[in-house]
Amino acid sequence: MNTNYMKNVMIKFFVLAFCFALATQVTSAQTKRTAVKRTVKKRTTAKRTTNSKTKANIHPASTVDTVAIDLKVDSLPIETVKKSLRTDDAIERNLVKDRTPLAYENLREDDAVYRQKIWREIDIREKMNLPFRYSANENNGNQRFISILFKAIQDGPDNGGVTVFAPIDDRFTTPMTVGEVAKTISGGAVSVPIYDSVGGISRYETKVAEVNLDSFYIFRIKEEVIFDKESSRLFWRILGIAPVKNVVTSAGVNLGPTELFWVYYPDMRPIFAKYEAYNGKNYGARMTWEELFESRFFYGRVIKSTLDNPYNQSLSEYQGLKDSKILQLYEGENIKDKIFNYEQSLWSY
Repeated sequence: MNTNYMKNVMIKFFVLAFCFALATQVTSAQTKRTAVKRTVKKRTTAKRTTNSKTKANIHPASTVDTVAIDLKVDSLPIETVKKSLRTDDAIERNLVKDRTPLAYENLREDDAVYRQKIWREIDIREKMNLPFRYSANENNGNQRFISILFKAIQDGPDNGGVTVFAPIDDRFTTPMTVGEVAKTISGGAVSVPIYDSVGGISRYETKVAEVNLDSFYIFRIKEEVIFDKESSRLFWRILGIAPVKNVVTSAGVNLGPTELFWVYYPDMRPIFAKYEAYNGKNYGARMTWEELFESRFFYGRVIKSTLDNPYNQSLSEYQGLKDSKILQLYEGENIKDKIFNYEQSLWSY
């Protein structure tokens, strides 16, 4: 009896041990499956998180530039001119593309026995200055003088353009960015209220005032006249050009005629040599803008000079000339006569 009892106990023990081992294997298998699933989920979640972070923080350069740059604010009002798909002339015109300005003659300081600086104001509404208003479109863009300036500024010095300077002075001390020039020209962006059908303000939109290129009709040039005793000649060297416009602030304050910016003329000479100035009387060829300035085929009234001007004032600030444009014009002609008479008085016959 004891023997049978021991057998039954052993059989039950082995059955329980087998069942316990089987249960342990099933449990471990389920645990591994759960761990694998959790790992896969974590990896998937990590990938999704990485992708979402990438989309949120990393943008292609073009997308960032498109969003950051508002072409109406940070670009100048340059007309888009399509190039002709056929030859637009009866002859091939390649000379203008290859033209380069002649280098200035070297003037030694010891030979400059006479030097004066002159500021002139060019009004392109006058008959002699009408080429400044020529507004035809050609393959190299619009031919207005102000358009040529804007294109040179928009290109910048790295792309064959020029550096533009702030009008805080006329000594070319403070460079300006294209955005600053655009803001100066248009007045900057302004928030305009948009009204609904009831008459209430529904939203605000940011707008920039349109710029009329024909509104730039006054330019100022700064130049220096030098008499060189070695060559016995009087040289006129233009130093800078500035467009002038009647500026009215957003508050309605009229600032009057104001210089918008200055460009250094020697930097503009290679660019002016690529553009032809309009001349309806010359049937053979047209001169370039560089030749027009160097040949002085323009008229500008004198508004300031260093001649007999110890207070560094413009003619409009002289006592007795402030309220008389005619007297200012006469004084400007008087300054030109003094310079002319100086040169003539050096000659003896």
